[in-house]
Amino acid sequence: MKKLSACRLLEFAGKEATKLPNETKELGQFIPLHYHYAMLCDQHRMEGFNAAISHTVKPGAAVLELGGGTGVLSFFAAQNARKVYCVEFNPELVEKARGLLKNNRNGDRVEVIHADAFEYIPPEPVDVVICEMLHVGLVREKQMEMIDAFKKRYASAFKAAPMPFFIPMITIQAIQPVYYDFHFSGYHAPMSQFQNQYAVSPRTLELGEPVIYHKLVYEEPYGLSCKWSGAVPITVEGNLNALRYITKNVLAVAVENAAAGQGSEGEAPPAPVPSIFEWYNQYLILPLETETLVKPGQQMNVSLDYPAGAPISALTPVVTGPL
Repeated sequence: MKKLSACRLLEFAGKEATKLPNETKELGQFIPLHYHYAMLCDQHRMEGFNAAISHTVKPGAAVLELGGGTGVLSFFAAQNARKVYCVEFNPELVEKARGLLKNNRNGDRVEVIHADAFEYIPPEPVDVVICEMLHVGLVREKQMEMIDAFKKRYASAFKAAPMPFFIPMITIQAIQPVYYDFHFSGYHAPMSQFQNQYAVSPRTLELGEPVIYHKLVYEEPYGLSCKWSGAVPITVEGNLNALRYITKNVLAVAVENAAAGQGSEGEAPPAPVPSIFEWYNQYLILPLETETLVKPGQQMNVSLDYPAGAPISALTPVVTGPL
């Protein structure tokens, strides 16, 4: 959907319109209200989170959402939960979320709290934590920092309580060698481009398969940087002039809902295949400094090293080859 793709681009650009004193900490926060409409229009995002939250939040559960926005993810949780604590730092969004939830089913189960999610601790242990501060490459927004800081506060406040389940569970990041047509009505403009992750881009020629460079499991300990060096194989001849960044978020896994099937007589039934609820961030096309003719069988050596939540410019890789 071209309109959706444009809306998501505006969403991530919207922060630039608001000047904040602490750019390092608040980069990606205070997205203006009208950009949140684009998130509500993102059918893949909405359906993925709704399915994951509906599966994960059991009847009577307590839930915490960090960075609640309009409150829609808390609304999904409230359909099963006993109590949802929805923390939002932007006062405009706090007011809007309270008004919207008041007019939606089970919205009374959600308490919208005006607080800094980097400091907030719920008044009781919770079963599930929802945090959608996700951007392609895990830059600009503070997903990694937020959950890391929360786990430390939570463990200190509720020493006997198990760590809650996190939505998303996992983020997987990959890069892909591509040719991208940076000519626009005769004007050559190699610059970063967002792509609709669920549509075919006629401007893009894929020159190899995606290569995973970073995997993050939120329940496990992790560092706050994305660092990787490795080979990116070429499988299609063409002019390599860009890398495509892909960020896949595994929101939840439903093993018990998988159909085990029937085995033959005397044989064990096949292992169940889990249902995976996932959502991709928009792809990002990042131009390389030079365009290089590549052929199948060659490979590029790529090195990445950037802190989580940094500006998009931090994604710039070191590329050598082809080899």
